[in-house]
Amino acid sequence: MTQTDTALVVIDVQESFRQRESWQAASDPDVAQKVARLVDLARERGHLVVWVLHSEPGSGTVFDPGSGHVTLMEGLRPQAGEPLLTKTAHNAFTTTNLQQILTERGIRALITCGIRTEQCVETTTRLASDLGYDVTFVTDATATEPIEHRDAPAGRPLAEVLADPRTLLPADIIARTEYALAGRFATVTTLKELTGS
Repeated sequence: MTQTDTALVVIDVQESFRQRESWQAASDPDVAQKVARLVDLARERGHLVVWVLHSEPGSGTVFDPGSGHVTLMEGLRPQAGEPLLTKTAHNAFTTTNLQQILTERGIRALITCGIRTEQCVETTTRLASDLGYDVTFVTDATATEPIEHRDAPAGRPLAEVLADPRTLLPADIIARTEYALAGRFATVTTLKELTGS
C-alpha cells in the first residue's frame, strides 16, 4: 500500500450505540480510543480518512437524526478534506458516494474499522473486496454487542439476554468474523501489528 492509494474507512463509531443498554456488554466500550489511534496512523502515512455514520430517519430510535445521537463519539473529528458520509444501509457503499470518492482519488486499498464488527464493518469489508479493493480489517479497532438468538423474545432486559445460553457473545462474534474474512475478503490484523508497537 502506498501513501496515496489507501483509505481508512471509519464505520459507525457514533454516539447512537452508547445510548443503548446493550452497549454495557460491548466488546470494547472504549473502541473510539483505538479508532483515534488508527486515524492518527492513517494521517501520518498520508492515507485518506473517510468517516461514515449510520442513520435511520424517522425511526424514532437512537439512529434517527432527530435523536441528536448520529454524531461521532467523543475524541473523533474529521479534518479538512476528510469526507463524512451518512448511510442508511449496512454497508458503507450502497447508499453513499463512497465508491465515487475512492475512484476519483485513485484509492485501491482500504483499511476498515468501526461498529459493529460482524454487521456494518464486515459487510463493508466483504463488498469492498468484491469491488476489487485490497482490504485490511483491523479487528481490535472494531466493537460489537451480544446477539440474541433468532427465536428469543424481543425487548428483554440486558441481564436476561446475557443469561440466555443461546445468546452469541461478542468474543465469539469477533472470532467468527475473523474466520469468515481472513484469506477470503481481507487481511485481518490488529492495531499493534499495524503500528509495530
